[in-house]
Amino acid sequence: IGADGRRSQIFLALSTAAEFRDHLSTFSDFYASLGPPNPENVPEDGKLKSEMMIKDNRRYYLDLKENSRGRFLRVSQTITRGGPRSQIAIPAQGMIEFRDALTDLLEEFGTDDGGFKGELPEGRHMRVENKNFYFDIGQNNRGIYMRISEVKTNFRTAITVPEKSWARFRDIFADYCEKMKEGGEKVSVGGGSDGGPSAKLEFGGNVSSFVRRSVEEIPENQVQEATGVQGITFKLDCYMLHECFKPSHVK
Repeated sequence: IGADGRRSQIFLALSTAAEFRDHLSTFSDFYASLGPPNPENVPEDGKLKSEMMIKDNRRYYLDLKENSRGRFLRVSQTITRGGPRSQIAIPAQGMIEFRDALTDLLEEFGTDDGGFKGELPEGRHMRVENKNFYFDIGQNNRGIYMRISEVKTNFRTAITVPEKSWARFRDIFADYCEKMKEGGEKVSVGGGSDGGPSAKLEFGGNVSSFVRRSVEEIPENQVQEATGVQGITFKLDCYMLHECFKPSHVK
């Protein structure tokens, strides 16, 4: 937790935590072999030593770095290639203590991940306007889940959907998609309130032009050409189209 109260965290399977512990020993030995910091001999990217771990669809990057404030181990986690990173920083002099605490946890809980033994699907990504959506599959002690993240500049939010709910989640989405598809252009003809012909059109967006004629004279394909739009639907009585589309009503 930083000074501003923001929380940084990464997630490790028990087997990955065991691998991380071993890397901590290697990094600690390397750090001990280094001389005092020399501001004139710092690598351009600040990295002194790097390693990578892979677990299912997760990648972990371990970088021992040096900057004007000292040396530290940065641990970064990514789920989708090219996606956002979660990371923590461990002061170099605290790596041994961190390793010992991790060892105690592994001795208590073991290194067996349990649960699903197969390979989890790769994460997916899609961009909509100025938003990025990431679909990542993960696993913890409660089972497999999907995390759906919405990412914009300086903004990130996410929901987690347990595997047992995926089918229901899919059915709800499919139902909405079908209803929106059915809400396209429709024409129904019937008697008007004054006994004359009338019709109801369902369309959305801007209507470029519409010439009032008797409904019987308007073939369905011409009605579609006249509306020719997409979007959320609303209903408009054809009998009133002439009044609705006078120039005084058009902005």
